[in-house]
Amino acid sequence: MQQEEYVSVTEFCNGHSISTTVITQLNEFGLVHIIERSNSLYLPMEELPKTEKMLRLHTDLNINLEGVEVITRLLERIEEANNEMIKLKNKLSLYE
Repeated sequence: MQQEEYVSVTEFCNGHSISTTVITQLNEFGLVHIIERSNSLYLPMEELPKTEKMLRLHTDLNINLEGVEVITRLLERIEEANNEMIKLKNKLSLYE
């Protein structure tokens, strides 16, 4: 059984010079998953790249969290559409 690794939300926020409320709001929007253990909040390691991408949108481009949510959802839909297109192209090549 694989053991998952986590990083403390407080530690993550201190490293990025942001408030922990930003991460909790991203969690409320359903954009990141936070694990609560021993009265502390943790982010799974696999969530870090996605979370950092959203933070760059929020801090570097000064986009509010609602806008970050919309952008993230649209990017996910684009990725799904691209994956579906590749899948269909592969099926089509079988018939050619």
